[in-house]
Amino acid sequence: MDFKKFLIILAVFLSALLIVQPALSAANMTEVLTGKNVASVTNYTDDLEKDTANKFYNYGEQSLNNREFENAIAYFDQALAANITLLRKTDALLYLYRDKGYAQIQLGKYSDAVATLDEGLASYPTDAMLWNNKGYALERLGKTQDALMSYDKSVSFDRNYTMAHINRGNVLSQMGRYTEAVAAYNQANTTDPFNSAAAKGLEAAKKGEAESARTTTFLLV
Repeated sequence: MDFKKFLIILAVFLSALLIVQPALSAANMTEVLTGKNVASVTNYTDDLEKDTANKFYNYGEQSLNNREFENAIAYFDQALAANITLLRKTDALLYLYRDKGYAQIQLGKYSDAVATLDEGLASYPTDAMLWNNKGYALERLGKTQDALMSYDKSVSFDRNYTMAHINRGNVLSQMGRYTEAVAAYNQANTTDPFNSAAAKGLEAAKKGEAESARTTTFLLV
């Protein structure tokens, strides 16, 4: 074969390859867009949904920081309605339940707060803050015994959680169990020696304990 003809044929062949390759890439992309490549479409959709949940979570946190509690709750609900896979892989889902419950408490929606915190506890049953906040909501609903049980759970998972010890002392004082209240406030003073709420509660509980002792002595006499 003539060498010049060979070079011409080779050049035509290489040009054909360069033309076909982009066509193949376009065909592969068509498979993705038309659903033929299902795995690729699913992964892309999942990523969008994860980003959506995270976006609404961040909006909720911003609203909470601005004390826009109704808006925060609405954004948190939108986050929960989206794909929460990404939130679940981090601590964001835990914070969402904590903060949504907190916003509901701030609005006086105590029953709603209990429901939210129970949802959180279903996924994070050992979280001390969820138990503490549930106890506070129950306390505001007048369910003192249930509140005490929640505070007990809270301090069992975090012995250094000062606020839970204070709240536990408050409930025990309300129930007239002053000796136990004194112990709770003392524990709070141990974890936070300069906490004014613990000091105030301790003083009141000691007075209640002393008065209760005097009453008991009077009755015995």
